[in-house]
Amino acid sequence: MVSILSLDEYASYFENIDPVSQYKRWTTRQISNRNSHSLPVYNISSERVKGAFVASDPVDWGRDIQVLCDILRSRGLPGQPNGQQPPLYFAADDLEYQAAFPTERLGMGAFRIALESVFNRVHHCPLEYVSYGKPNPFVFRNAEAILSQFLPSYVDDNGDAGSHSSKTLHMIGDNPMVDVKGAKQAGHPWFSILTRTGVFKGVDNHAEFPADLVVDTVEEAVEYILTRELIS
Repeated sequence: MVSILSLDEYASYFENIDPVSQYKRWTTRQISNRNSHSLPVYNISSERVKGAFVASDPVDWGRDIQVLCDILRSRGLPGQPNGQQPPLYFAADDLEYQAAFPTERLGMGAFRIALESVFNRVHHCPLEYVSYGKPNPFVFRNAEAILSQFLPSYVDDNGDAGSHSSKTLHMIGDNPMVDVKGAKQAGHPWFSILTRTGVFKGVDNHAEFPADLVVDTVEEAVEYILTRELIS
């Protein structure tokens, strides 16, 4: 049987894994709330963590880096001697993103850099990981495959069935480092449109990862796509 635990749940099995937890009011409230609900049965002394998946931006970087280092350098049994690292996966690798604050906020990619820097200092082997989010071309190929399911099918002269391929797929995004870079790496049929609605605010196109088109808003991008597709 496979157990899936959040890092909050997993850390709660260890009494002293976070030495400064007593000073964190939000974790104190979480612990008191968890005490009223039974946690899944999990033997931390014998059940190894088979893999770790970072699916969203961590709230408590210090604790999460500590616990992940404990897991990853001990073959999945925190407190045990160093061993082979279990698999580690990230759902995204954005260094920064635009939120309500005027300037960009650090994203999951920044957390990955921090974790990697610390882990490489405390372990004899460099951190190994896989990032599935943009700009990984896998994301774009997966989107292309899903969209292809909605394309009309046909039967050729030999009676073989098939489906039409997409002439153009448009990627609209505000981050050149992940949105435009990913579309460029994926290649045809992707067409990248960079908006000035978030991370990117430049007057001209991005120097390192130039988009096929730069506009001010998402609305302008959609209008361009509709006009282009209607004409074509």
